[in-house]
Amino acid sequence: MVKVDQAVIARIEKNGNKFEILVDPNLAMDLKHGKDVNFDELLPLYTIYKDSRAGEEQIQEKIKEAFKTDDIKVIVKKIIQDGEIQLTTEQRRKFQENKRLEIISFISKNAINPQTKLPHPPIRIENAIEQAKIHIDPFKSSTEQIPKIVDALKKILPISLEKVHFAVKIPAIYVGHAVGVIHKFEIKKEQYQTNGDLLVEFELPAGLKQDLITKLNSLTHGQVDVKIV
Repeated sequence: MVKVDQAVIARIEKNGNKFEILVDPNLAMDLKHGKDVNFDELLPLYTIYKDSRAGEEQIQEKIKEAFKTDDIKVIVKKIIQDGEIQLTTEQRRKFQENKRLEIISFISKNAINPQTKLPHPPIRIENAIEQAKIHIDPFKSSTEQIPKIVDALKKILPISLEKVHFAVKIPAIYVGHAVGVIHKFEIKKEQYQTNGDLLVEFELPAGLKQDLITKLNSLTHGQVDVKIV
């Protein structure tokens, strides 16, 4: 379990009210990117604050009104995934560097030079990212950033990623959460059914397949239906 003095603040504002929690910065970033975490290690205290620095707890009625639930884990997950994590400058630098290395490694392993059919070495990808002045966001997942980064690299390198054509069915109750993830990719077809379920076909780099499936399963509690077309 993270100690209170080692935790950082995650916060969100809803209905004009502030909701804050204290979290382990590393586990909070993992949860924000769709990974499962141990909440007993994530949180030093199971408390929702109005002002965590002042130790002022948020009113229970306002919590229920804003999040439509009393489930503390659901509320914490919502605050972290949709809100802001207040990292120190050093923490932000560390997360950004780790994300940069992760993205460089992925592109080097999954992208090729279409002219030679050979992969680009990591140092070439790294130099091209610097030359193109590409910003890498430590708060966004690699899944979300890689397609745009590869598009930007095409101005400097002959590069392409193998793509997979997906079809997913999202239950109506989870559409609001999942659609933001899917719309970051190349949508081919989108259709709402009479019961509110959403059918979507889209393309994404093959190497991002498992990360996306994991994220969608997390957002829909395993109720998403995924097929490769």
